[in-house]
Amino acid sequence: MLPIFQTLNGAPWRILPPGEHPATLQEVKELLAFNSHRLNLFNGLVSAASLLAQSGCQYLYLDGSYVTEKDIPSDFDACWSIEEVDLDSLDPIIWNIENGTIAQKERFGGELYPNCTEGASGKLFKEFFKNEKHTNQEKGIIVIDLQTEFYVFSQGV
Repeated sequence: MLPIFQTLNGAPWRILPPGEHPATLQEVKELLAFNSHRLNLFNGLVSAASLLAQSGCQYLYLDGSYVTEKDIPSDFDACWSIEEVDLDSLDPIIWNIENGTIAQKERFGGELYPNCTEGASGKLFKEFFKNEKHTNQEKGIIVIDLQTEFYVFSQGV
């Protein structure tokens, strides 16, 4: 179960408390898809998550203004664990970001990065995501176990 949002002085929206918060897709939907715009973003997230799961990806780390109480976030931000991923079977739109993430945003409504070093900060993306950009303080991110989620989904549960 995801924790409730909390106020962080200086942040424009309420955020998750610091840490990595495991969640199911259903829990993410219940907390974050609270209007039609956010539901559209959630549906795009699920589509991308499914492609990642099919390629062997274990974890998806979710962040951005989507993981706040902002009514109309422009997109979601996510990164994915690269271990065990078969890049040959992964849709190139997810792993080929040489030309940026415009195609990802058009198709899924968000940006998906491999969990490798983010250029400006020198941190892994999942660590970079834990920084609230307006205050430079720590905030929480959501962790989705894709293999568990899509195994259960494929079993019809």
